[in-house]
Amino acid sequence: MRKNNKENNKNNLEIYEGIFGIKDYLSPSYINLNNPKYIEIDDIYYSSIIVVNYYREYTDLILKNLIDSNINMNISIFYEKKDTYKIIRELTYHIGNVGVDLNTNNKNRQDIEIAAFTYNDAKYIRKEMQLNNEELYFLYIYITIYSKDKKELEYLINKTQGIMQSKGLMCKKAYFRQEQTFLSCLPIMENNEDIKKISKRNILTSSLVSTYPFISSNIFDEEGIFIGTNVENNSMVLIDRYNTIKYKNANMCIFGTSGAGKSFYTKLLILRNRLLGIEQYIIDPDREYTKLCENLNGTLLKIGPSSKTFINIFDIREETIEENERGYLATKINKLMGFFNLIFGEMNEEEKAIIEEKIIQCYEEKGITFEDNSLYKEETNKITIKKVFKESTDMPRLEDLYKILEKDEKTQIFKIKLIPFIKGSLKFFNNYTNIQINNQIIVADVYELGEENLKYGMYIFTELFWDKIKTKRNIKKAIYLDEIWRLIGVTSNKNVASFIYKIFKTIRKYGGSAVAITQDVSDLFSLENGIYGKSILNNSSIKNFFLLEEENIKILSENTNLSEKEKLEIRSLKRGECLIFVENNHILTKIEAADFEKEIIE
Repeated sequence: MRKNNKENNKNNLEIYEGIFGIKDYLSPSYINLNNPKYIEIDDIYYSSIIVVNYYREYTDLILKNLIDSNINMNISIFYEKKDTYKIIRELTYHIGNVGVDLNTNNKNRQDIEIAAFTYNDAKYIRKEMQLNNEELYFLYIYITIYSKDKKELEYLINKTQGIMQSKGLMCKKAYFRQEQTFLSCLPIMENNEDIKKISKRNILTSSLVSTYPFISSNIFDEEGIFIGTNVENNSMVLIDRYNTIKYKNANMCIFGTSGAGKSFYTKLLILRNRLLGIEQYIIDPDREYTKLCENLNGTLLKIGPSSKTFINIFDIREETIEENERGYLATKINKLMGFFNLIFGEMNEEEKAIIEEKIIQCYEEKGITFEDNSLYKEETNKITIKKVFKESTDMPRLEDLYKILEKDEKTQIFKIKLIPFIKGSLKFFNNYTNIQINNQIIVADVYELGEENLKYGMYIFTELFWDKIKTKRNIKKAIYLDEIWRLIGVTSNKNVASFIYKIFKTIRKYGGSAVAITQDVSDLFSLENGIYGKSILNNSSIKNFFLLEEENIKILSENTNLSEKEKLEIRSLKRGECLIFVENNHILTKIEAADFEKEIIE
């Protein structure tokens, strides 16, 4: 019976021998071990280095410069914990013997110094283990470098040795030990006995930190979108800015001179976020996003002399305030005061009070008061009567305010400043809203407004998009404010800048991301000694710095923790490269795009 069972087991094994398994998939076509300097596996050459000694005192991470390089390599580190009681006993024995030798023997000066050296080392290690609960480990470090070209491999080996020696790491090439070192660098947890003796060095627990290998500033969010590659080590940069666990908010700043690549980068973000179904609203003062909008089947809104789409600045929308909140008219008045500050200039408290009084009067003439119920009207059909929120045609227009201002001598100057909006070149602002916004990508084109009037259109669309962003908290969305300095710079005012700052500060609650884009960093910090620019910068978890002028770098260094090295990097960035700050990680990144993405964008 036993014999039959053995035969069955043997037959089963023979059956499996003819199957092409996982091991066969992983196995190389050939392995050449004939050369003592390298191993050849499937047309790739591998050569290894063994670390044999270190500086006595090292305060930096010993592998940092090596990992930050772009050399293809595998690094294997082994820690072998030793028995504390046994080590202390051996140290005590050693200290006693050497101490006697130092006191009694009359050897040459060099021998005495070496003995004293090891004596003091042993006393230090024993003290750390006894008093500070340190433990002793044996440390082994192996490095395998690979390349498809033998000459390049030799160059990389020498370069690696140079990097390591400059940091106080003594190493040897693993000639005649290539196979053993190669196997020790594979993820199979094998520290080969043939090379352990020459690489073994003792180390205390506190010193293990210096061997920590994961020290390159990398961002690789599992659900992030691909940004580009790390210039220093060619690793991929993937960022999920909506990860609320990892980042305090999803806001971004994108700064760079004209032609540095910031617009291409912004469009790339829009394109990739579109694939994820994220709602995106773009303020476009320079008509840069029109083609992208068309290619992505977005909605293009234009406001200007030739446009046929209008937005009424007096509109109060149902989504202006959240459910269970109150104060439609009060909320709207605050926003309108920002808009009229752009038209009338900075007003004193008396002037603000007068304008607010006239705005309230405008709404009263339309039957709208501070009672929220006044914003609803009855709609009757054949069966029922229901209350619905009032439409744009039920709201005042700029012309209504103009007529009220005309009746009061104290407000004549304000009436005069409104003339272009009622009878002149900007009369397209004096219309009822005639557009519905229901698309995942909406571009607001304000290019036709011209340099002087851009801020009016940018403000109106920003307010409109902000109301849209607040509708559904569970949907990811983003608002892109190109040339944001126009809204928070010296040509703006505190009311408008405060509104923009509020967006950056609170948009996180609504599942949103605010993106500030500008090439005029100095203008961004020009209003109120730069407090609004600095606030927006501080409320952005992700900061992207493309090539900048010296003046802008100086301003940024005053408001961020730019190091001297990073200042030099920003000055010398190539087109399409940027320095990305993601929380505490600072990564020099090359923006990467596929050919089909470039076609869509360009």
